[in-house]
Amino acid sequence: MNDRETSSLSSRHEERLGLLLWFRLSRFYNQSLRRSNAHLKEWGMTITQFDVLVQIGTHEPLTQNELAEKLFVTKGNITQVLGRIEELGWVRRDQEWRKKVLTLTGPGRELFHLVVPRQEQFQASQFQGLNKEEQKQLLDLLRKLQQYNEHMEG
Repeated sequence: MNDRETSSLSSRHEERLGLLLWFRLSRFYNQSLRRSNAHLKEWGMTITQFDVLVQIGTHEPLTQNELAEKLFVTKGNITQVLGRIEELGWVRRDQEWRKKVLTLTGPGRELFHLVVPRQEQFQASQFQGLNKEEQKQLLDLLRKLQQYNEHMEG
């Protein structure tokens, strides 16, 4: 085999490895989302509603625009999700001059304090197949990948 053939073979192996990594990561992520949604059904909420509850409960008062930025969604999507959560009685939207300010209601705050610790424990349990050192390594590697890809975008 000449250098060119060796280089081409090596490149194909790297691409295959990259594809396998992407496939495993995607599969784990989708599996985790399905399990999280099933877990949160106990409280009658979706993962999106949980995320909204956490963001508002952690940062309240929060404007609707700030929430959309934290969740990386469009303002239209956030309006729809908030409408449902408002109907459930978990969140209140108040108009303050030109902004809509979000706060948790009493029942929303109770739900926040009940569900957040349980969901944190549930999420942590999904990584128990790794010891603490491996979990830290995985976190460091994922952070490194994220920073590299953010750099490539910018």
